[in-house]
Amino acid sequence: MSTDSIITGRNSVTEALRAGRSITKLYIAAGNDTQPLQRIRDMAQEKDILVEQVPNKILNQLAPGNRHQGVIAFAAPVAYASLTDVLADSEAARRVPFLVLLDGIEDVHNLGAIIRTAECAGVDAVLLPKRRSAPVNETVGKTSAGAVEYMPLVQIGNISQTLKKLKKQGFWIIGADMEGEMDYFHSSLTEPVVLIIGSEGRGISHLVKENCDILVQIPMFGQVNSLNASVAAALLMYEVVRQRQATTP
Repeated sequence: MSTDSIITGRNSVTEALRAGRSITKLYIAAGNDTQPLQRIRDMAQEKDILVEQVPNKILNQLAPGNRHQGVIAFAAPVAYASLTDVLADSEAARRVPFLVLLDGIEDVHNLGAIIRTAECAGVDAVLLPKRRSAPVNETVGKTSAGAVEYMPLVQIGNISQTLKKLKKQGFWIIGADMEGEMDYFHSSLTEPVVLIIGSEGRGISHLVKENCDILVQIPMFGQVNSLNASVAAALLMYEVVRQRQATTP
C-alpha cells in the first residue's frame, strides 16, 4: 500500500514544489490549460516529476469534498522537525525563540489556519502532541495555503515534560484561557516564549495549565463569549510580533 499523502489545490501544490517536497506524481485535469496549472506543469517538468492528464471525475474521486482546483500531487508525508534542531537554528540566527504548542486542536481547518498564521508571524515551530491532535493531512495543507512546507512541525510526547524542559532553557510559558489572569496585551512577550492554544471546546487541559507561567485572556464584549481557536491564535501570535517589533532598535 502506498504511503504517499495527497496535496490538493494550486497554492498547496505550488508551495510543495518550491519547497522541494518529495513528489512522485501529479494529476492535472485534462483540457485545463489555465496559466496557474501551466506554471505547475513547468515546475514539475524542471524537477522531472511525472505529470498525468486525467478526467476531472478522477480528481473528484481522489479529493471528495476538497476543492482540488484541477491539480493533485502525490507526495511523501510531511516530515516532522526536531525541537533540538529548531532551537539551534533560532540561536544561530540570533532570534528570540517563539514556539506555539497546540493542546488538543482536533479540527483540521483550525490546524491549517494556525500553521499558516504561524509561518507568516515568524514562529520557529508549531508543537503537536502525538495524541489528541488533528492529523497533518491534505486539508491541513490546503487550509495552510502551503505553509506546511515551510513551518517546522515538531511532534511531542508528554506535553508537561516538554514544557518543563523548555522552562529550564529560559522559556516563558503562556497559556490562552478564557479565565486568564490578565488581558493578553498586558503580558510581556518579548522573552523566549511558548504560546499554548487549547482545543476548540475544552481549552487547555488542567495538567497543561499547571505548567504555564501565566494564563492570558482575550477580552470579550459581545454576546458570543469565545473566538474560533485559529482566530484567537492569530491575535496572540501577532501580539508577540507587535511587542518584539516595538523593542527592536
